[in-house]
Amino acid sequence: MSYWGKLLGGMAGFAMGGPPGAVMGAALGHAADRGGVSTARFHPARLAAMFVPREQVFAMAVVALSAKLAKCDGPVTRAEIDGFKRHFRVPAENAREVGRLFDHARDTQDGFEGYAQQLGTSFAESRGVLEDVLAGLFGIARADGAVNAAELDFLARCARGFGLDGAAWERARGGTARVQAGTAADPYGVLGVARSATDEAVRAAWKQLMRDNHPDGLAARGVPPEFIARATEKVANINAAWDRVKRERGL
Repeated sequence: MSYWGKLLGGMAGFAMGGPPGAVMGAALGHAADRGGVSTARFHPARLAAMFVPREQVFAMAVVALSAKLAKCDGPVTRAEIDGFKRHFRVPAENAREVGRLFDHARDTQDGFEGYAQQLGTSFAESRGVLEDVLAGLFGIARADGAVNAAELDFLARCARGFGLDGAAWERARGGTARVQAGTAADPYGVLGVARSATDEAVRAAWKQLMRDNHPDGLAARGVPPEFIARATEKVANINAAWDRVKRERGL
């Protein structure tokens, strides 16, 4: 089952019967039932993270960030909605339900940074996944034209919330986070280092990217299956870049 299916299944299990965003509502209700929690002090994403599985938190945050990004520079366009579905691989059988969640997140007044920060905290040991999310958000921003100032500011604040560094930002912005294995992408860009970097620095960057993206490690940390599949492609690309650098430098 995809993380979308798990999100929607979790919503049905809560039997909320209310508007989309039931994961957020369930978290609030659960907190109230337990007592001692002042819901006014918490962003919905933080509350959801306290009471629902990580995959549901992931899906909720992806929907919210995508919807609020699409709205940050004006009315949401069909191209942006299609970009969201394409970059985050929404299955056709879940399109209606996910669309309702998207619309609800778009229309709520809560800010977006809480979602970015919670996603960054929940997946702090999966930086490659967070980078891939950022690359997907860039794809949504580009869906209806060039990335404008409002979208760029939104994306920069997301990157900070995710805890990503400048190299990850540049890879996500340039699309190298999604480059397929076997392409002619600049190997230094893939590894996130300058051509002038020392051999030790390049090797360290390769090792860090492998730690962040290795599929076995991601699976152990509960990363959604769709992103593990993408990580497999990224690892092949990272290793191909490292091999090219080694050949160039005679390592």
